[in-house]
Amino acid sequence: MEKADGSPVFIAFRSSTKKSVHYDDVPEYKDRLSLSENYTLSISNARINDKKRFVCMLVTEDNVFEAPTIVKVFKQPSKPEIVNKAPFLETEQLKKLGDCVSKDSYPPANITWYRGGKVLQSLEGEVVINRTKKMDPATQLYTMTSSLEYKTTKADIKMPFTCSVSYYGPSGQKTVHSEQTVFDIYYPTEQVTIQVLPPKNAIKEGDNITLKCLGNGNPPPEEFLFYLPGQPEGIRSSNTYTLTDVRRNATGDYKCSLVDKKSMIASTSITVHYLDLSLNPSGEVTKQIGDALPVSCTISASRNATVVWMKDNTRLKSSPSFSSLHYQDAGNYVCETALQEVEGLKKRESLTLIVEGKPQIKMTKKTDPSGLSKTIICHVEGFPKPAIQWTITGSGSVINQTEESPYINGRYYSKIIISPEENVTLTCTAENQLERTVNSLNVSAISIPEHDEADEISDENREKVNDQAKLIVGIVVGLLLAALVAGVVYWLYMKKSKAVSKHVNKDLGNLEENKKLEENNHKTEA
Repeated sequence: MEKADGSPVFIAFRSSTKKSVHYDDVPEYKDRLSLSENYTLSISNARINDKKRFVCMLVTEDNVFEAPTIVKVFKQPSKPEIVNKAPFLETEQLKKLGDCVSKDSYPPANITWYRGGKVLQSLEGEVVINRTKKMDPATQLYTMTSSLEYKTTKADIKMPFTCSVSYYGPSGQKTVHSEQTVFDIYYPTEQVTIQVLPPKNAIKEGDNITLKCLGNGNPPPEEFLFYLPGQPEGIRSSNTYTLTDVRRNATGDYKCSLVDKKSMIASTSITVHYLDLSLNPSGEVTKQIGDALPVSCTISASRNATVVWMKDNTRLKSSPSFSSLHYQDAGNYVCETALQEVEGLKKRESLTLIVEGKPQIKMTKKTDPSGLSKTIICHVEGFPKPAIQWTITGSGSVINQTEESPYINGRYYSKIIISPEENVTLTCTAENQLERTVNSLNVSAISIPEHDEADEISDENREKVNDQAKLIVGIVVGLLLAALVAGVVYWLYMKKSKAVSKHVNKDLGNLEENKKLEENNHKTEA
């Protein structure tokens, strides 16, 4: 080999006859050389200093032959890495993004920066790239460093940055890329928005409203000014402001703005829905049968509300109206209203109607077809429910004990079956908290026939009878109208016939007079 000054140094010798190898004492190659039988020299654990000119000499009896070669040494650099990264970048500001470092290369490598996969070139005021290299005196290997200063925009949000190192090896140039790095880009707020929780179309009285103000900057603003309806001064708060137990007077426009830039403002309109119901009368109301009772259910709401009337858990087709109270009108009435678009906003009030009446009695009797007994019925109407007592004056035997019907709509009856041997008088007494009513009925002996009295007609049957009566009245009225029309037609016909008859008689009289005049004329001429 040759030293740096060009002087030769023998490092290894091999004889073709002795088959032995001799290595000269060269400290830098100690234990690193190997000369094979085919005269191939190998150097292990290559070093940068091995970059020299080596000469192979062949010595014969007649001549000396030399074949030089130059050994080059390469070292692949480490994978590049972006270090000293900026915690964040700000738009429109030139700021150091980081350093790309690649270590232990030989010869020195080149570093390139990329944005979104495209090479970054130096551009004054926007892209500044500084490259440095440092050699380790012990290893003579190079560490390459490239720093990047960059002026970011909002287009760099989530944009990947990388760097690469290009180096030369025995097979040519190669490139190794770093891992991608995405930087947090800071930019100022350009727009403010306001949100309402819960959704503002479902806010009702008693709710809590949370106003949330947002800025589209990064990082987002932490404080805002909130403006309530009718209040010109803003309330400083974090990005949320809560109103508790709101009332209908909280309806209006709500705004928020940046603290340091009040002109950047957002607004929203909020309607606090409400629902009022007033039932008159309400609670427990006691009235007398036949009384009139006006009932009104008044609704006041932020929008149209539905109203439903219920009586004893059964839906009514229309609101109740009482011009003359009946026992069947008694019950529990509920007026219920709701805003269907607003969940949970409903109101209801109830009216418990009690219809009182003094006991009213009607007694009927009926003889059994066998003629062996008679059934006496005491029909009672009143509320509270009257108690019924029977009293029999005279002799007779009771075949069956008192039997009572169910008490429905203020009415029920009690009946007994008797076989009187002589005329008797039955007395029915009905009594409630309002009055005591007594009624009597004379009943002939079982051997004496008498006229039966019709039973009390029930409400349902009464309605049927009324319907039948209406039908009969309608038929009668129709027949009368038909007869009236026929009479008028007949009268007109007769009147016309008489007029025609008079006219015909008059014409006949004229003919006879003319005939007589002609005869007289003939006589005169004769």
